[in-house]
Amino acid sequence: MTTIYSGALKKMRTSADENNTVHYTLPIGEELIDINALIGKEITVTYSGDINCVHCNRKTKKSFNQGYCYPCLISLAQCDSCIIKPEKCHFHEGTCREPEWGEAHCFSEHFVYLANTGTVKVGITRQVTDGVSTRWMDQGATQATVMLRVPDRLTSGLVETLCKDHIADKTNWRTMLKGKPDEVDLEQVKTELMEKIENDLDALKQEKGLQAVSEVNSTIHDIHYPVKDYPVKIKSLNLDKTPAFSGILQGVKGQYWMLDEDRVINIRKFAGYNVQLAF
Repeated sequence: MTTIYSGALKKMRTSADENNTVHYTLPIGEELIDINALIGKEITVTYSGDINCVHCNRKTKKSFNQGYCYPCLISLAQCDSCIIKPEKCHFHEGTCREPEWGEAHCFSEHFVYLANTGTVKVGITRQVTDGVSTRWMDQGATQATVMLRVPDRLTSGLVETLCKDHIADKTNWRTMLKGKPDEVDLEQVKTELMEKIENDLDALKQEKGLQAVSEVNSTIHDIHYPVKDYPVKIKSLNLDKTPAFSGILQGVKGQYWMLDEDRVINIRKFAGYNVQLAF
């Protein structure tokens, strides 16, 4: 018997169990679907051609910034360029698009971290209370550790910028999807990176206050993903070009589904797209 769900996609929700194995649920319309349970099964996805903004639900011909309509793109604080580049936060200039949103999201503790997503990268996150950050899971990290704690988003961006001179800040999604990477001594990487940025970090502390940046003694988290087989030669699916596809779901990592015949699709990219999922 075929089960069918219909509605607008949203990015998959992630959680980690006691063994740090990632569990995925997919919001589609008003339903939440257990994606881990579908691994090894045949699924069919059919895109209707309609897109609704993930924020205001307005129908839009084109999706921006992973699910927003154009009016939301140019008006929401969460779509501003400083979300991608937090070192460019302009709240203090009085020009934040939504000051209340900025106060709620940008003026809480942030953490600078190191993660192994195929290569080692630096990044920032607000959430590490459960041990494993959702950001690490969204990026497909197999190892991660917190390096520094800062009081706000702007400072996290400034610290990340110091690190970017010595280490990447982007995930190569193709590398991430080609299998479990070799284990890295993140503690050693952290020690070496802290030595490289020491002088610049001291200068930032003089500007922001000595307590503005503090080192965190964090454990190394090993993260596991529900994958039966990894693709060998990746073929990326795009709902705008391939509105319907079927295949065996081989695994999930980051925000990607891996299907047979080396096909992958970034679910987050198509947030707001109205689809039918059958299995």
